[in-house]
Amino acid sequence: MLWTSKLSDMDKIINDGTQPEIEKKAGGDKPVNGNKNRPDTTLWQKFRARKTLFSMVRFVFFFICTIIVTFSLILFILYVVPLLKELSPLHNTEITNNQELKKEPLYKKQTSLLTKDVQRLSLKVNGYTSGQSYIVINTIENRFYLYTNKKLIREGFCSSGSYMMLQTAKNKKWVFKTPKGKYWIHGKTTNPVWKRPDWSFVEEGSPIPSANDDSRYEYGVLGDYALALGDGYMIHGTIYKRFLGMPVTHGCVRLNDDDLKIVFNTLNIGSKVYIF
Repeated sequence: MLWTSKLSDMDKIINDGTQPEIEKKAGGDKPVNGNKNRPDTTLWQKFRARKTLFSMVRFVFFFICTIIVTFSLILFILYVVPLLKELSPLHNTEITNNQELKKEPLYKKQTSLLTKDVQRLSLKVNGYTSGQSYIVINTIENRFYLYTNKKLIREGFCSSGSYMMLQTAKNKKWVFKTPKGKYWIHGKTTNPVWKRPDWSFVEEGSPIPSANDDSRYEYGVLGDYALALGDGYMIHGTIYKRFLGMPVTHGCVRLNDDDLKIVFNTLNIGSKVYIF
């Protein structure tokens, strides 16, 4: 009987430590009471089986994540950190009128040093901004400011150097920039005539003539007035008024007719010119 067979099998396991043979289907090798067939391999398992494709996708994923994290960290450092510093209460200053503090030696020493610095800077400013007339030229915004007796009497647009570079086949170069610094008026001219330099001919593709050739002289292109700054640089007028306010010149400073007339009549030889 079936239960008798099972008991004998159990006795055999206990006594001999061996497993009974599992009955097999006739004509086959699979056990009768074996596990059922496993389900078909999932799509994820198939994908992972392709090791090359899986590795490539994983590399691209981590590479993109690295770029995003790096970019986010840069933005955080550039924008968020300065903002947090500005919002930090540690940077808030408090005005006090503490008499006890004013009696301390360190406080007196610091105030004495600050007073000397203010006096030194005031003398320096007065040296730059004397009672005489002077002009300040801002090449960044292409604006000028004319002062007399330390008062602003005229301001407006101008044109300064373009910072373009011209190069010849023989590797000769010109960079068209307006020099920056402290200058002064070397000379004043009415109805100036422009003597074209070599770069003017190179720029238009013409052969360079001799030094005093008639083709070098052009009339009416510099306006009614010109103020020389030295080294060939001038403050003068222009026939290209629509470009005022833009960096388009070869180094000189251009003004419109009305502004140029006032600047010419206000500044004298030796007047200071500040260009930045």
